[in-house]
Amino acid sequence: MGSTKHRWRFLRSPSTHKKQPPPEFICPISNTLMADPVIVSSGQTFERNCVLACISLSYKLATADFTTIIPNLALKTAIINWCHTNSYSPIPQPLDIRSALNMIKSLINKESGFKERRISDCLSSASEDSVVAAVAVSTAATHDSFSSTLNLLTTRPYCYSSSSSSEIENPIQEDEEVICMLRSGLMTDQENAVVSLRKLTRTKLEARLSFCTPRLLSAMRHLIVSKYCSIQVNSVAVLVNLSLEDENKVKIVRSGIVPPLIEVLRSGFPEAQDHAAGALFSLSLDDQNKTAIGVLGALPPLLHALRSGSERLQHDSALALYHLSLVQSNRSKMVKLGSVQMFLNMVKAGHMTGRVMLVLCNLAGSVEGRAAMLDGGGVECLVGLLSRGEFDSELTRECCLGALYGLSQGGLRFKGLAKEAGAEELLMKEEENGTDRCKEKAKKILEVMQQKYEEEETVDWEALLNSDEVSRSRFEVVYGKG
Repeated sequence: MGSTKHRWRFLRSPSTHKKQPPPEFICPISNTLMADPVIVSSGQTFERNCVLACISLSYKLATADFTTIIPNLALKTAIINWCHTNSYSPIPQPLDIRSALNMIKSLINKESGFKERRISDCLSSASEDSVVAAVAVSTAATHDSFSSTLNLLTTRPYCYSSSSSSEIENPIQEDEEVICMLRSGLMTDQENAVVSLRKLTRTKLEARLSFCTPRLLSAMRHLIVSKYCSIQVNSVAVLVNLSLEDENKVKIVRSGIVPPLIEVLRSGFPEAQDHAAGALFSLSLDDQNKTAIGVLGALPPLLHALRSGSERLQHDSALALYHLSLVQSNRSKMVKLGSVQMFLNMVKAGHMTGRVMLVLCNLAGSVEGRAAMLDGGGVECLVGLLSRGEFDSELTRECCLGALYGLSQGGLRFKGLAKEAGAEELLMKEEENGTDRCKEKAKKILEVMQQKYEEEETVDWEALLNSDEVSRSRFEVVYGKG
């Protein structure tokens, strides 16, 4: 019995010693058994959230390239099989992203005081000379400044965002986690991040302010044109939500977001195009953005969307064009793009008359727009609309009269076209029976027309043309030789 018990103890004694995992199963950053290993561009394998934390905090290893992240499914399966075979417990679980971020921050804090710091066994293939790259002091300062900005935006009005970084000590972990996922090379991470952002920014003003940072906008820029429908749609929807706050509008445009928005408007997924038009409309509300959006090329795709987009896309495109056309440079571009005839045709067809009239009213106030409308039958079109009285609101009627007033600055040509279209009688009715604003506009147009009539009556055009006052040189300048 004694020998048997002794033999039993001898046979079981080795099992009391936990077998150590092979070195290739250990993450070089966390020094723990990997649960979700990924291969990076340089060929090494790390725990996924450790890589994401490094990317988020701009922490670099000397020989590692985090440009691409690919799941290492073969190694993951091997680790799980090894754990089962060797009764290893507990089975490794993916490292929490917050823990990974805290781990990398700790490394950054340690290395900020030492230009170079060695970590043994940093990489599974590293030699004795391998080291962790020293993190520049400027990098740490940038991180601290960003963290301070995030905290200030969530606790104070936006105008205080430039306060000293020394006022804030702890960054908001949730923001770091989102940025980390946005920069991930995995489609599932990116999708989860933009979906979460869309939900957070839809109703919470604080979230719209706190998340609208240069760092987050930079991380989202390439996702706006993602080839994956869900990522593209939700990314652009996030931009719409962020742009709702006045404090964010200029910041978004200056971050370089407009070009990818325009690309989506041209050739993105249908739902993403709807959101892109909404974002451009929202951004165009700020006067500082109007010229920039026009210069960056938003006008052609907006005009195209107005012609052939969905109902939602057309409405938001029309509103964007209205606000952009408040700037003279954009009015000139729109006229050159042939928009006037398109708008007049839409009015004649009764399609989106109210919103189109807003744009026409702006165009009629410019020399180029006025000339194009007179050439394209604008007076006849507007007078016809006025005679039919088919207005969806009094605002549309006022815009119609406002556009006619703009055209009335076109001189005698307008007078002739308006007379031919029977405008005078309609304007008199408006002056008598219209709203106060309509009465005022009709009165101004009639005054212009009557003033032109009086000037015309004082001139004997036939006598003037037959007189010697019209010199040959002037005739040649006006009409040309031959």
